[in-house]
Amino acid sequence: MRIAITSDLYYPMTNGVAVFAHNLAQGLAKQGHEVMVLCPSFTGKPHRTREGRVTTVYLRSIRFPFYPDQINKVPETRAILGMNLPRLAYRYGLWITVDPYPELKKALKRFRPEVIHNQTAEMVAIAAFRYARKYQVPMVCTGHAYPDNITSQLKVLKPIKRPLDAMLRMYMASFLKHAEYATMPTEMAIADLVPKNRKHFQVPVEPLSNGVDLAQFTPGKVPAKIYRKYHLPSDRPLVLYVGRVDPEKSIGKVVTAFAGVVEKVPMAQLVIVGDGTDRQHLADLAQALGISKQVQFLGRVMPPDVIAIYRAAKLFVTASETETQGIVLIEAAATGLPLIAVDAGAVRELCQDGFNGILCRPGEILELTDAMVRLLTDETVRQVYAQNSLEVAKKHDLNRTLQRFVEIYEEAVWLKGAKPRKWWQR
Repeated sequence: MRIAITSDLYYPMTNGVAVFAHNLAQGLAKQGHEVMVLCPSFTGKPHRTREGRVTTVYLRSIRFPFYPDQINKVPETRAILGMNLPRLAYRYGLWITVDPYPELKKALKRFRPEVIHNQTAEMVAIAAFRYARKYQVPMVCTGHAYPDNITSQLKVLKPIKRPLDAMLRMYMASFLKHAEYATMPTEMAIADLVPKNRKHFQVPVEPLSNGVDLAQFTPGKVPAKIYRKYHLPSDRPLVLYVGRVDPEKSIGKVVTAFAGVVEKVPMAQLVIVGDGTDRQHLADLAQALGISKQVQFLGRVMPPDVIAIYRAAKLFVTASETETQGIVLIEAAATGLPLIAVDAGAVRELCQDGFNGILCRPGEILELTDAMVRLLTDETVRQVYAQNSLEVAKKHDLNRTLQRFVEIYEEAVWLKGAKPRKWWQR
C-alpha cells in the first residue's frame, strides 16, 4: 500500500507521538509498503529525505518559543545577582507549521496515498483532513494525547485549565470521529476521550497498543562501557525513570519519594533519563532534600544505549498521571523490569498491581516510597514481577501492531468506498 503518515511531532523528538510515528513508518516500510511522512521542518525550511521506502517531507515551519523542541538540551536558567530569571522563551523552540496545506497537497498529489494515518490534532492534521475530504482519501486517526499534556506546560494557563481541558478534549475527539477508523493506545484512553453516548460518534474506535520492537528491547547483560560512559555505579541498585522531564510527568513526586527510600536503602541510586523544562527544578529539589549525589540526570539517551540502561536498573518508576499508554512502560517491561506507577491515566493496563508491579494512589508520596523500598529489598517479589513484566510486554509487540494497522487501512478503504458522498463532494 501507499501510506501517508501525518504528524505535527516527529523523530528525532522524544515524545511518545514522535517515537511511535517513526516506528510506524519504519515498520511499514520493512513490510514492503511505500510510506510518506509529512511533518514540520526542524530548520524552518522545507525539504525532504528518502530512506529506503520512507520519504519524509519536512514542511515549512516557524519556531514556537514557549516549548522546548525535545531534540536539543534545554538551556539552563540565567541568574543575575543570584536570582534565576524566568525563561520567557527557550533557545530552541518547538517548530510548528502555519499554512501547511499547499505543500502538503503538492506532496500528496504526487504520492497518491491509498490511506492517510494521522497522529496529532494541530496544523498538519487540519491540512491532512482538508486534503482527505477534497480528494476522498480514507483517513485513519490515532489519538495519543490528553489535554493535560498541553495545558500543564504553561503555568499562565492554570486559572483557566479546567475549562480549557474540556474544550481540548472535545477538539481532540473531533479528529477521531471524522476519520473512517480511529484508534487509541488503550481502552482506558478511549473511555476518557470518547463520549459514552456514541450517537454523534459513529466511527469505529479500537484500542491498539503503540508497541515496541521486542527484538531490541530484551533483558541482557550491560557492557562495562555503558557504566563508564554514563558514570553509572555498577555496585548500587538503580531505580530508573525514562521519558520527558516536564511538569506533567510529576517526576518531582518520584524525587521526593526517593528521599525516603535513601533512608532505608542507602545504596539506592535514582537515574533520570530525558530532558525537559523541569530538570532544573528537580535538581534543586534533590539538593534541598539532601540526595543530590544519589540522583543522576543523564539527559537525552537514544537506543541502543538506553536499552542497556534499562537492563542496568532494578526497577522502573513513574508518577505521571497523563499517560494514554506510555511507550517507556512497555520498554521497561520488555527488558524485564518491575514497574511502579500511579493509578491514573491508562498505565493500569501495563503496570498490573500485584502481578508485574505496584500501583500507588496519585499524590501519595509515602506509597511510592514504600513501593520502591519493597522491590529493592525483596528479591523474590522483584524477580517474580520482572518475569511477569516480560509476559505483559508480549502483548505489545510492534510487529503485531503493524499488522493490525494494515488490516485497519484496508478496512478504512472499504468504509470510504461504502460511504455515500455528500452533495458537495460529488
